[in-house]
Amino acid sequence: MAARNKARKRAFQILFEADQRGAPVQTVLADWLRHARTDDRQPPVSEYTMELVEGYAKYAERIDELISTYSVGWTLDRMPVVDRNIVRLGTYELVWVDGTPDAVVIDEAVQLAKEFSTDESPSFVNGLLGRFKDLKPSLLRAD
Repeated sequence: MAARNKARKRAFQILFEADQRGAPVQTVLADWLRHARTDDRQPPVSEYTMELVEGYAKYAERIDELISTYSVGWTLDRMPVVDRNIVRLGTYELVWVDGTPDAVVIDEAVQLAKEFSTDESPSFVNGLLGRFKDLKPSLLRAD
């Protein structure tokens, strides 16, 4: 598995865990880092994983606002927790991270949805992130 693919998966797992625990993502990230340092069986936390988690945390309020605004028929709290966190991560990387092609970000998010969520989730994730890709210039101007 490619390094960035692993980093995205770990970042998703951290966001998911934080959501489930009702804990700040920075707290869960710190837990993962501590466990990785003290237990060889724990997966490492890469620099890119940290960048994704910390970047999401910086824009979390804006990201949730975007998801709430553009997810037709779904409120954030009604959305499956897996899908919500995949879209959160994908939105951060798509809108605020330069250097990764938009198509790659969307494809990786869809792959996470295929692996961890329902049969309907990949098309939901693809559609919402595709919308953000189209709106990206106006979303960045709004910040």
